[in-house]
Amino acid sequence: MNADWFFDRLLEWGDRQALVASGKPTTYAALLAASREWRGRFADSGLAAGDVVAIEGSFSLQTCGAFLAAMGLGAIVVPLTPLMRAHRDNFLSIAEVSLLVEVDESDAFALTPRDARVTNPLTQKLRQRQHPGLVIFSSGSTGAPKAILHDLSAILGKFRTVRQQKTTLTFLLFDHIGGIDTMLNTFGSGGCVVTVAERTPELVARAIEEHRVHTLPTSPTFLNLFLISGVWQERDLSSLKVIAYGTEPMPQSTLDRLHEAFPDVALVQTYGMSELGVLRSRSRDSTSLWIKFTGEEFNVKIVDGILWVKADSAMLGYLNAPDLFDAEGWLNTQDAVETDGEYLRILGRKSDLINVGGQKVYPAEVENALLQLDNVADVAVFGKAHPMMGQIVAARFNLKEPEPLDLFKRRMNAFCRERLAKFQTPLWVELVEASQFGARFKKLRQ
Repeated sequence: MNADWFFDRLLEWGDRQALVASGKPTTYAALLAASREWRGRFADSGLAAGDVVAIEGSFSLQTCGAFLAAMGLGAIVVPLTPLMRAHRDNFLSIAEVSLLVEVDESDAFALTPRDARVTNPLTQKLRQRQHPGLVIFSSGSTGAPKAILHDLSAILGKFRTVRQQKTTLTFLLFDHIGGIDTMLNTFGSGGCVVTVAERTPELVARAIEEHRVHTLPTSPTFLNLFLISGVWQERDLSSLKVIAYGTEPMPQSTLDRLHEAFPDVALVQTYGMSELGVLRSRSRDSTSLWIKFTGEEFNVKIVDGILWVKADSAMLGYLNAPDLFDAEGWLNTQDAVETDGEYLRILGRKSDLINVGGQKVYPAEVENALLQLDNVADVAVFGKAHPMMGQIVAARFNLKEPEPLDLFKRRMNAFCRERLAKFQTPLWVELVEASQFGARFKKLRQ
């Protein structure tokens, strides 16, 4: 059903290594065998085309096998991770899940039927197409999580062209559109997906060395931690050829440090949204934050400094909220951009914009400067209400070594006078020890 060509492709890869999970390699033949076993389990559970199945786990043999089986059956898949367990019951209800598959860290699994049937008009529309589906839940960083429904056939269509066979580390999670994109993209070209038990700099560096990882897709926040850790100097990372970064703006200072540490690695900015999938793009060069879009399956335009996208792989809509499409199918990404010919630079989400007495401040610009201040490990910049100015710039810092707040603020103000306008300089400063990023290694500004 609609994915048959993809399974024919996987069959061609035979004894090639498809997956390394918990240090154990799996071939494509073994992955397809696991998928067939899951088709039998789904049949025994009464799961049919158009039904909704939730699969909770990470990128393991059983989880990937179950995902492929559900896709081949024509079901609608809801990938979940234990990190979002507190929201699971709500997610299952919104998506109208009739079968829950739980896969634990040892790859043992359990199936739990649920008394649910599909009533959402959007899901019914997808069922009428007789296409497999995908439901991704947003992180909820800007409000309640939204259930994003995709036609999985449209996402698969991006991978019909066989590209470079490579070993890729799945840093982005199983419930993230970027993680699913990495899995399908890698499998579609006969590459190998490598997973880590925990996304720490130490384990990521070890996995790159042990499994000769070619591509690392991750976030700027993690790359900053990776550089600070120094573990990259203790391992043989010579196999690494591409670091792809996205999910949030990259500070230029972090990109410069990354290029200095890995001068022979291509540093590639990616762009994607849960609502759109990952759009094919190309960086101007490894030290540049300017990118251009190169795919034929989507179009972009800039309206009043905001990026709009019209894509074949765009969501069908939200299951629990009004969609964001205009009458012609364009989606407002809410991302502010600058343009330079065919290239553009992402400034940040419009919702993150700080209005200081009418002056616009993008947090990423201020963070880029402050990360260059001595003793700063990380910083999150956000707006704080002010009776006269509307908002002021606030900054919450993680320091490498303890330092008195008053002394740090004096150093920071002197530093900012040389590099930032007065309205960009933080007036509210806090020093914290807790990490300032969520489970997706994306900076939290609040």
